[in-house]
Amino acid sequence: MSDRTMPAADTLSPGSPAATGTPHIDAGDAGYSKDLKSRHVNMIAIGGAIGTGLFLGAGGRLAGAGPSLAIAYAVCGVFAFFVVRALGELVLYRPSSGAFVSYAREFMGEKGAYTAGWLYFLNWSTTAVADITAAAVFAHYWSLFSDVPQWVLAMIALAVVLTANLISVKYFGEMEFWFAIIKVAALVLFMCVGIFLVATQHEVGGHTPGLATITDNGGMFPMGMLPMLLVVQGVVFAYASVELVGVAAGETENPEKIMPKAINSIMWRVGLFYVGSVVLLSLLLPYTAFTGDQSPFVTVFDKLGIPGTAHIMNLVVLTAALSSLNSGLYSTGRILRSMAMSGSAPKFTARMNKGQVPYGGILLTAAFGVLGVGLNYLMPGEAFEIVLNLASIGILGTWGMIMLCSLMFWARAKEGKVTRPSYRLPWAPYTQIVTLIFLATVLFLMWYGGGVGQKTVNFVPVIALLLVGGWFVVRGRVAALAAARSQD
Repeated sequence: MSDRTMPAADTLSPGSPAATGTPHIDAGDAGYSKDLKSRHVNMIAIGGAIGTGLFLGAGGRLAGAGPSLAIAYAVCGVFAFFVVRALGELVLYRPSSGAFVSYAREFMGEKGAYTAGWLYFLNWSTTAVADITAAAVFAHYWSLFSDVPQWVLAMIALAVVLTANLISVKYFGEMEFWFAIIKVAALVLFMCVGIFLVATQHEVGGHTPGLATITDNGGMFPMGMLPMLLVVQGVVFAYASVELVGVAAGETENPEKIMPKAINSIMWRVGLFYVGSVVLLSLLLPYTAFTGDQSPFVTVFDKLGIPGTAHIMNLVVLTAALSSLNSGLYSTGRILRSMAMSGSAPKFTARMNKGQVPYGGILLTAAFGVLGVGLNYLMPGEAFEIVLNLASIGILGTWGMIMLCSLMFWARAKEGKVTRPSYRLPWAPYTQIVTLIFLATVLFLMWYGGGVGQKTVNFVPVIALLLVGGWFVVRGRVAALAAARSQD
C-alpha cells in the first residue's frame, strides 16, 4: 500500500481506525493522487446538490404537483442532509475512495460491500443515461440542432465528458469546479431576476407574479396532496449526487478539515437553491405553464421575451447535465475499483492509467451510457422517465446502505470497538431509523403511483435475483483475495 494513502500521525481523526489501533485497509485506496483541493471539494458538494433533477425534472414535477413541489424538495432535502452527514461521519472516521462500499465491507462484510457497490453502479449507470438524454433534449432547443437525432446528440455528450474524465482527477476537479460555478451563478441570477419580477409585479407571459399566481390556480395543492407524494421519487433523484463528496474524500488533501465545511453547507444550499427556486417559479407563472420537456428556468425566460436570456439559461442547464455525467463517471470508476480489488467487480475495472485514473470502471459505466444512446434511438420521448425511475431504485438502495453502515458504526461505538469522531450525525440512532423508514416509504409511493414507477418497483425482485446470482459468480474470487490479504 502506498504511503500516500495512509494519513500522517498528526492528522488522524480521533475515531480513525489507525488511531484506535485496528486499521481497516482498503486495497482500492492505493495508487490515487491527492490532487483535489478545498475549492474543488466545496464546488463538488455544490454541484452534487444541484443537478439535472432540478434543471430539467422540476418542470414536469411542477406541472404534476403544482407549488407543493417546494414542500417535497424541502422534506427530501432534510433526509438527503442526514444521509450525507452520516457519510461525513464515516469519512472523518476513515477517508476512502471506496466511500460507503469500503464502509459496508468493514461493518457488513463482503456481501454488504458487493450489494452497496452494484446498487451504486445501477444508480449512476442509469443516471448517465438520464444525463445524456437531458443534454440531447436541451440541445434540441436550438434550431441548429433541432434536426439532429436525439441519439446522436446523446452520443456526442457522452464522448466529450468521457474523454475529459479519463485524463486525470485534477481535470475532473477543474471541470466540476467551473461547472458548479456556472450552475450557482445561473441560479443566483435567476433568483435575483425572479425576486425583482415578484417585487415589481412585472408581467411574465401575460401573468402578474405574486401570491395570486398560486392562490388563483388551485393553491399549494391544486390536485390534492397525493400528487405531491407521488413526485417524491423524482425529487429524491434530484439529490442523487450529494454522496459524491464522500467519494472525493479519498483523493483530497486534509479531508478532516475540508469535509465538515463542505457537508454542512449542503443544507442551506438545498433550502436556497431548490426550495427557493421552486417557490419563485410558482410565483412567476401558473404551474400549468411548465412542461416536462423543457427546463422551467428556460420557460420563464422564454415568457419574459428578453432576447438571448433563454438561450443562455439553456446553455447553463446543458452544463448541469454534463456536470452530472462527469460526476457519475468519476464516482463509479472509484467505487468499481474498490470492488474489483476485493474481487466483487470485473478485474479490468481495477486498472489505472498514467494519470492515476481508474479507467476500467469509467469505461464500464460509459458502456451503459452507450446502451442509453440506443434507448434514445428507440424511445426518445420516454427515455428520461424510464431511466430516472431505475436510477431512483439505485439511489434508494445506496442511501439505505449508507444509513445501515452508519447504524452499525454507531452500534460498534456503543460497544467500545470504535470511537466516533467529533463530527457526528445528530440524534443517532433515531436519525438512521427514520431515514430508512422514509426510503421504504418512497419505494412504496413509486409502486403506488402506477405507470413507469410501478413497473420499476416490480422489477426490484429481478434486481435482487441478479445480485444473488452475481454473488455466487464472484464469491470464490472474493474469498480467495480476502484470504490472501489476511496472510500479508
